[in-house]
Amino acid sequence: MKTVSAAPDFESIQAGQSLPPLTKHVTVEQIQRYAEASGDRNPIHLDETFARSAGLPGVIAHGMLTMAFANQMVTDWLGERSLLKRLQGRFAGMVLPGDDVTCSATVASKDPQTRRVVINLVVANQRGEKVLNKGVAEAEYPPQRSETHAA
Repeated sequence: MKTVSAAPDFESIQAGQSLPPLTKHVTVEQIQRYAEASGDRNPIHLDETFARSAGLPGVIAHGMLTMAFANQMVTDWLGERSLLKRLQGRFAGMVLPGDDVTCSATVASKDPQTRRVVINLVVANQRGEKVLNKGVAEAEYPPQRSETHAA
């Protein structure tokens, strides 16, 4: 059973802190399920012969599947999906069936006035090759409720 740590409140977040990493094992079946769910049935993701004829080593995972893993790592840490306002990154390499991809991230900054947190993230395969880099997530916490009341 997966242990879930408590979601951080805004005040406890510190620049430089690391998020718990997330590792996913990519399978052909997972790629096929993602193709069906997303509607992206490009044959480079589904047809081994076609993928090889296109110069690839075989079928490859969708870039957005890799992005979904990064999204899961961030939202698992935040504890509330609605806090995530932006997620972007640059696809830097192919993800192949059988790869183990690990998402890692560090809090880059925290703005007390806007209650925004910027997180830098990277996804790498088991060989240490970055498959997504220059990743940035932005979360926004709701305004803090005032403890004082007007007289």
